[in-house]
Amino acid sequence: MTEAIRPAATIILWRSAASGPQVLMGQRGHAAAFMPSKYVFPGGGVDPEDATIDLPGLHLDCAHRLTLSCPENAPSPGTLARAALRELTEETGLSLPNPAPGDLRFIFRAITPPGRSRRFDARFFLASAANITGDTEQFSDTLTELSHLHWIGLTEARALDLPFITEVVLAEVTALLNGHPQPGVPFFDNSGPVPTFRRL
Repeated sequence: MTEAIRPAATIILWRSAASGPQVLMGQRGHAAAFMPSKYVFPGGGVDPEDATIDLPGLHLDCAHRLTLSCPENAPSPGTLARAALRELTEETGLSLPNPAPGDLRFIFRAITPPGRSRRFDARFFLASAANITGDTEQFSDTLTELSHLHWIGLTEARALDLPFITEVVLAEVTALLNGHPQPGVPFFDNSGPVPTFRRL
């Protein structure tokens, strides 16, 4: 039986600090069915309530790239962006209300390889914390799938217990925040029998 691949959206929130850029990460529970005990960015599966034809926070270029190499029943670009924003609020208590075009940047896509307990077609969005509402320092009262939510430098983050794909995404984020151009959005496509890498 073919494993179902669920659309998902992840948000990488970053901020400037004296020591350099920091990202917000949390740890999944040790009993979680998917990636137990790993440090990840806030994110999760797309829900029916996320459906929209609007483009919250997206430039048209990002919206277009979100439509490339997708199945016919793929969520709309705006639906993916809204899912990322919802997951941010649910998992951190923070929100990005009324995001302007460009507040969310589509920077990475990966499909979970076969044989895992769950499989996702995950889109990763990068967002600055500059326009975030909520307490960006205190996360102890946030009851979600993530614990130990904290800001961490990009170099220090690599020492955490990370899924392989999160390590790759961190490298991409580091390059982008250091001003390097991105020649297309990286896509690790594990939907078929042979892993494929391309840029969207």
